[in-house]
Amino acid sequence: MSMNDSLEELLARVQSKLGEKIADFKIAYGELTVEVNAGDISPVLKFLRDDPSCAFTQLLDIAGADYPGRSFRFEVVYHLLSMTQNQRIRVKLAAGEETLVPSVVDLFDSANWYEREAFDMYGIGFSGHPDLRRILTDYGFEGYPLRKDFPLTGHVEVRYDDDSKKVIYEPVSLVQEFRDFDFESPWEGVQQALPGDEKASADAPEGKA
Repeated sequence: MSMNDSLEELLARVQSKLGEKIADFKIAYGELTVEVNAGDISPVLKFLRDDPSCAFTQLLDIAGADYPGRSFRFEVVYHLLSMTQNQRIRVKLAAGEETLVPSVVDLFDSANWYEREAFDMYGIGFSGHPDLRRILTDYGFEGYPLRKDFPLTGHVEVRYDDDSKKVIYEPVSLVQEFRDFDFESPWEGVQQALPGDEKASADAPEGKA
């Protein structure tokens, strides 16, 4: 049986058992992706884990993605692995800024930190999570750094103040007009010819090298 045949068989099994809980699906690059509504994520993952024909007993990752132009701007993506069937499946759902996605920590222990990371990076809420707090950013961090509308500079900068003997937070300050480019740093421009450039310089028209 080819890989696509086995994925078609898996899809038929999932559709026959989950019915309308599967909102959409796609087979691409040797993997099956199914889309569900946020409220159906727990029963869908429970079936994929417990059904012997699926046996997706390992939750490898929960990832977020941000599409600000959509009415439901976030995608929450679950990657599952079945060691016994030697298959992977991707389950996706759409969520808005106010959507509370049901936590699946009761199904997969590994979901605990994955859901906290999605909350920390995107602000995606998970109802029923036992300890939904930031996991990667610092205490008092403002905003969600993987949202597309988050500023590249952030909102605050952190430094250690020797006078007060503590770490302090200050608004980001980028004073462009006082930068002095002396071209001594390798990041500011390379003056010498790099290996391989000799031919280009020799072949250049006079006055263009």
